[in-house]
Amino acid sequence: QVQLVESGGGLVQAGGSLRLSCAASARFLGIYVMDWYRQAPGKQRELVAGLTSGGSTNYLESVKGRFTISRDSAKNTVYLQMNSLKPEDTGIYYCHAALGKSSSWGQGTQVTVSS
Repeated sequence: QVQLVESGGGLVQAGGSLRLSCAASARFLGIYVMDWYRQAPGKQRELVAGLTSGGSTNYLESVKGRFTISRDSAKNTVYLQMNSLKPEDTGIYYCHAALGKSSSWGQGTQVTVSS
């Protein structure tokens, strides 16, 4: 399994930006499907952004145009750039890596957006 460590969360005002990082232990991160999920209090975990090994991306409808997922294979790191943040973006953000039947999760990083 891949070890994943998220960072970059914090408290930000509405309209602000944060960049989350997910450092992975995998040597060839580019072959993994990498995703960012989030879980708000009292809600189910939801997929926010995904990045395939081929470079295709997909986003939750409510974050399209505001969030960008990217990968730096040389640094074995995946990022989630979050702009124009809204209070409803508040939650714990988790990094996820998948390869075949293998699935790994990070411990999560808290993002809080104040109005």
